[in-house]
Amino acid sequence: MVKPLHPPVISKGDSGWIGTDESGKGDYFGPLVIGGVHVNSKTKDLLLNLNVRDSKKISDNVIKELDFKIRSLCVYSVVVIGPEKYNLLYEKMKNLNTLLAWGHARVIENILLRIDCKRAISDQFGSEKYIKNALMELGKKIELKQTPGAESDVGVAAASILARAEFLRRMEKLSCECGFELPRGASDKVDLSARKIVEQKGKEALNRFVKLHFKNTVRVTSQ
Repeated sequence: MVKPLHPPVISKGDSGWIGTDESGKGDYFGPLVIGGVHVNSKTKDLLLNLNVRDSKKISDNVIKELDFKIRSLCVYSVVVIGPEKYNLLYEKMKNLNTLLAWGHARVIENILLRIDCKRAISDQFGSEKYIKNALMELGKKIELKQTPGAESDVGVAAASILARAEFLRRMEKLSCECGFELPRGASDKVDLSARKIVEQKGKEALNRFVKLHFKNTVRVTSQ
């Protein structure tokens, strides 16, 4: 587990806001990871000086470096939904947006346990009701804003970096367990790797590595 170097910078009277974002949503292999970062006027400037931006625009090596620095500066939360838990939750919820909202709500609630905050921002993945309905007692009082392209907000961008860094770490662990590097995304290359798992470990092993509701599963198990 990555631990911050120093206590986060908290300014009294400046409640700031929480940014949330996820990683792994479109990847057949690996977990769904949701990150949340609290930002105020002081940490905003520090994050901007680090050139924190949308994780999709940053190399993996830089993401790992920024991940460590963000954790050192800010109050944050990272929720990891591994493949097995993901598959159980999806089977129960039957809806990806509901599952995403559950994860975003959890990181918001985790941060609110540590610091008082009035606002949260996330990328829009469906109706605002999804996250609002998933929030518990603390989160019900927060002003939630969901907007397309929310990664332009430094708090959401920082959250995207934490989520991506943790996704990369988990993918490395799953690759070690498989004995070969697992590809990202949901392409034909991904299908080949999934078939290799089925050949070596059996169909039931897919549950430990993939998001079963993806169409890849049908393609992989029907041959």
